[in-house]
Amino acid sequence: MNDGPLIVQSDKTLLLEVDHPNAEAARRAIAPFAELERAPEHVHTYRITPLGLWNARAAGHDAEQVVDALMTHSRYAVPNALLVDVADTMDRYGRLTLEKEGLAESAEGTRLVLRTTDRPVLEEVLRHKKIKPLTGERLDDLAVLVHPSERGTLKQELLKIGWPAEDLAGYVDGEAHPIELQQDGWHLRPYQQHAVDGFWHGGSGVVVLPCGAGKTLVGAGAMAAAKATTLILVTNTVSARQWKDELIKRTTLTEDEIGEYSGARKEIRPVTIATYQVLTTKRKGAYAHLDLLDARDWGLVVYDEVHLLPAPIFRMTADLQARRRLGLTATLVREDGREADVFSLIGPKRFDAPWKDIEAQGYIAPADCVEVRVSLPDGQRMAYAVSEPEERYRLASCSDAKLPVIEKLAQQHAGEPTLVIGQYLDQLHEVAERLGAEVITGETTVKERQRLYDAFRTGDLTTLVVSKVANFSIDLPEASVAVQISGTFGSRQEEAQRLGRVLRPKGDGRTAHFYTIVSRDTVDADFAAHRQRFLAEQGYAYRIVDADDL
Repeated sequence: MNDGPLIVQSDKTLLLEVDHPNAEAARRAIAPFAELERAPEHVHTYRITPLGLWNARAAGHDAEQVVDALMTHSRYAVPNALLVDVADTMDRYGRLTLEKEGLAESAEGTRLVLRTTDRPVLEEVLRHKKIKPLTGERLDDLAVLVHPSERGTLKQELLKIGWPAEDLAGYVDGEAHPIELQQDGWHLRPYQQHAVDGFWHGGSGVVVLPCGAGKTLVGAGAMAAAKATTLILVTNTVSARQWKDELIKRTTLTEDEIGEYSGARKEIRPVTIATYQVLTTKRKGAYAHLDLLDARDWGLVVYDEVHLLPAPIFRMTADLQARRRLGLTATLVREDGREADVFSLIGPKRFDAPWKDIEAQGYIAPADCVEVRVSLPDGQRMAYAVSEPEERYRLASCSDAKLPVIEKLAQQHAGEPTLVIGQYLDQLHEVAERLGAEVITGETTVKERQRLYDAFRTGDLTTLVVSKVANFSIDLPEASVAVQISGTFGSRQEEAQRLGRVLRPKGDGRTAHFYTIVSRDTVDADFAAHRQRFLAEQGYAYRIVDADDL
C-alpha cells in the first residue's frame, strides 16, 4: 500500500484527499484526463470519461502515462479492470482515420476516405443507420469513400457510438495573406508558443488557457503561422473591437486589413471579425449572413470563447471541416453538455495549462476566493418558503440582506478597481445607486460601454456595476476585486469567466479578491456550490465567511 492522496475506484471515480501533502502533484497528473464532479472541503471526486481520455490522447498523452499517474498517486491497488478499460478506451482513438488520397489520372485530384487498421471496426460502424448514408463506395476491406461535405457529421456520429475518428485529411491553405507578429519589446510567453505549436501540429482543435493568460495572442500566433485570410468569431461587438486593437498592436496587420462584421458594420476584409449573434440572425427562417463563411477562401477560422458557441454555429462548422479551426476558451465545460460536438467539429484539446501553473509563473494574479453567506430576514424567508420553485432563485439572489455586505466590501476595498457583477437588472440598478457607481447592462450602447470601460482602465472610475455582458472577452487589466451578487443559476463556466475578470497580473503583484455573496439555506447556496466546481478543479479554494464576520 502506497500513502498516495488518491483512491481509484472501479466505477471510474477518483477520490482526492485535498489536505494530503502530495495532493497538488496528483491533481496535476490527473487533470489532463479526469473531470472534477464534486469539490467539498476534504475529498474531491473526479470521474474518468471516454471523452476525457480521447481528449488526452489527442493532446499527446498515451495510456501508459494515464496508468502511471493512477498507479503513482493511488493509496490502494488500482482495480485491474479499470486499467484495462483505460487502455482499451484510449486505443479506440485513431483506429479509424479520415484521410485524403490522391487520384491517379483524375481531374478531381483527391478524395476523402475513412480508413481503419481493424476491419471489424469498419464493418461495425458501417452498419449503423446514421453512418451508412454518410459514406459512399467501399474501396477495399479497410477503406470506404466519404463525401467531403459529410466530414463533420461523420465525425459527430462516430463519436456518439464510441469510435472517434482521427482527422488526418488535412486542410486547404486558403487565400494567402502576409501576417507576422511584431515582437518588439515583447515576446510570446513560453506556454503561448507551446499552445500555438500544439494547435499547428494538430491542424485543428482547442487551446484551453485561464482568463487573463493572453488567449488573443495565441490566436495572433496561429494567424502568423497560417499566413492566410482569417475569420474570427467572437461573443460581442466590444470583444470584436478589442481583438482588432490587439491585432493592430501585436501584428503587421493594418486597420484597413481588418474588418468588423457585426450588427453595426458589415466589412469583409482579409481578416474579418464577426459576432456569433450576427451569424445566427435569422430572416424569414433562414440565416441571413451565412454567406460570410464562404465570402473568402479562409485559411483559418478562430472561435473565441468556444464554450459559448451557439448551437447553429456547430451546424455551420460541420461544413468548414476543410479549413483550419482554432477554438479558444478558459474552460471546456459547457452547461448544455455539448463538449462532444466541440471535440468532433472544432477539434480535440491541443493544449491545456492549469491555472495554478500560470499563476506560479507570475502571468496571472493569485486570487483569494471568499463565499460570504447572508441569512434571509424572517419576512423574506417566509416569502421564499411559499414561492413557486422557478421564483426561488431570484428571491434568494436579490435579497436585501446582500446590500449592506456589498457596501461593506466596497468600503474595505475603497480605491481599488472593483467590479460588482450580477444577473438581475433591478438589483444591479439598486446597487449602483447605493454605491454611487455607473452600471453596464445589455441595454448600454456599445459606445457608452467602451467609454465606461476606458474610464475604469484609466482609474477615473474605481467601481463598475455590470450585468453578464461583462462575463467574457472584456479586457479590464486593472480590476482587482470582483463581488458576485447573482448569476446564471449553477453555471460553472460563468464562475470561471467572472474570476477571470480579476486575474490579469497587477503591476504591484497584489492578490486579486473574488467574493460571491450567497443566501444560506436556499437554492442560491446550492447553485453556488455547483458553480465553484470548475475552479476547485483548477486548485482554487473558497473560504466561507459569515456576513457578520466580515
